[in-house]
Amino acid sequence: MTTPPRIAITLGDITGIGPEILARAWASREPLAVALPFVVGHAPAVQAELDRLQLSIAVQPITSPDQARPSPSCLPVLETPTVDLDRVQPATIDPRAGRAAYDFLTHAAHLALNHQVDALVTLPLHKEALHAAGVPEPGHTEILARLCGCPEHAMMLYVPHPIAAGPAGLGVVHVTLHVPLRQVFDLLTPARILAAIRLADQGLRPFTANTPPRIGVAGLNPHAGEHGLFGLEESELIAPAIDRAHALGLHPVGPIAADSLFKSAFDGRFDAVVAIYHDQGHVAIKTRAFAHAVNITLGLPIVRTSVAHGTAHDIVGRDLANPTSLIHAIRAAAQIADFRRSHP
Repeated sequence: MTTPPRIAITLGDITGIGPEILARAWASREPLAVALPFVVGHAPAVQAELDRLQLSIAVQPITSPDQARPSPSCLPVLETPTVDLDRVQPATIDPRAGRAAYDFLTHAAHLALNHQVDALVTLPLHKEALHAAGVPEPGHTEILARLCGCPEHAMMLYVPHPIAAGPAGLGVVHVTLHVPLRQVFDLLTPARILAAIRLADQGLRPFTANTPPRIGVAGLNPHAGEHGLFGLEESELIAPAIDRAHALGLHPVGPIAADSLFKSAFDGRFDAVVAIYHDQGHVAIKTRAFAHAVNITLGLPIVRTSVAHGTAHDIVGRDLANPTSLIHAIRAAAQIADFRRSHP
């Protein structure tokens, strides 16, 4: 029997709902069914949340991944050197919490790069707190791309079956991400769109049993440009990228008007969608499947998945946090890690 993948869960910003959804996911026992998970973070914050929720789960302090003994009653936490967090208050934007979230992530990333863990799953951080801590990158994706030395990378939002009708679920890969909308037009090139198509093909392989995924490519303009009536980006930038992808043996279709593409994708016509900009993909996924969505970073030598929501300061401590996205993120990380182990 294959050993379940060892997964490091980074605690993220401790002022948000990360500790609560971690505790609730662990209490569900679902992470333990697919992986050998442990947490990289701040043990007192984890134990305090377990106690607040009156869960019969104890933190196991560890100093290396091989010491972790995860069980329904034992949650291993690997402490990493960071700033003093004793006076950090819940639901606040605090540079100390931002710095700690960064330290948790970098420590876990090095564990993955050194093959001490099979995958990372990240709990949410707060971009303002990260910025206040002096971190130049806006989020997890960009930090990990720098640490891994991977300039060609992309975010994929993934929704599992049966929330998306196709047997592989649905992945949405973004050509541009955390940039002002006015910069999207300047950043678009056939090469960049082709890179997203290739990443979509690679990113869905663990979910399609290594068969070529069916990829729909969104247009940028209304009605995908309406043959030039509403813009020329479809004919001058997107269509050439699709032609190059066909020459490489990939299977993209498009450009397709985004307002119809996402419905057919959710209905099972496509395994992946290439979205041109952040909100084009995020609005569609989060409107249809907010609680079930998973954030997956493509193009890295390590496996990284994440919840697809933020720190949710407005519901901290109110017992409203939903662990579903975290549970799906752990399942997806385990599936990708298993695929990589069987397809080295």
